[in-house]
Amino acid sequence: MATSLSSILFKGIAALMFSFCNGIGLPLMSSQLTSSYYHGMRNFTKVSNDLDTHDDFKPANKVENSNLVDVVEQDVKDNPIMVYMKGVPDSPQCGFSSLAVRVLKQYDIPLSARNILEDPELKSAVKAFSNWPTFPQVFIKGEFIGGSDIILNMHQTGELKEKLKDITSKQDNPQLQRSEPQFQNLEIPCPKATNP
Repeated sequence: MATSLSSILFKGIAALMFSFCNGIGLPLMSSQLTSSYYHGMRNFTKVSNDLDTHDDFKPANKVENSNLVDVVEQDVKDNPIMVYMKGVPDSPQCGFSSLAVRVLKQYDIPLSARNILEDPELKSAVKAFSNWPTFPQVFIKGEFIGGSDIILNMHQTGELKEKLKDITSKQDNPQLQRSEPQFQNLEIPCPKATNP
């Protein structure tokens, strides 16, 4: 009894509220009320995916995160130099990503990159794959190297030159000379969503 009374009261308040919202002050028909009620509740119960929302209140990810980890694993395996960064090599979105790209470009080698700012799930998958919390993340010949500070240190000590010596430079490979820009901004295959 209390539940049905509460439901009737709520629908009555909702009808009054929506009747003023229909622009002419006339009461809404029952079907309009029902659709408006559910539409309003659907929007009301959505939890935003913004940075201020605690993880406990964010919607559950319906895409298998392991699919993206597989994508990261394939990227690292297929590309001699793979950089996960904020922005793209020609337009980095943070100083650390910019530093890593500038150091790597000095070696005139093919550079593949993904912009982690475009896909928060990719960002999480990369962190899970490397067990490293910050970006950029540089992989050379399938091995996780680190971020911009490590790349810079390796460059200064000559270790990076040694690590990159057997990677074909763009000057030695005519196909790479013709391709502009000097990096590949790889497309992420869209994994299939699972039913909740």
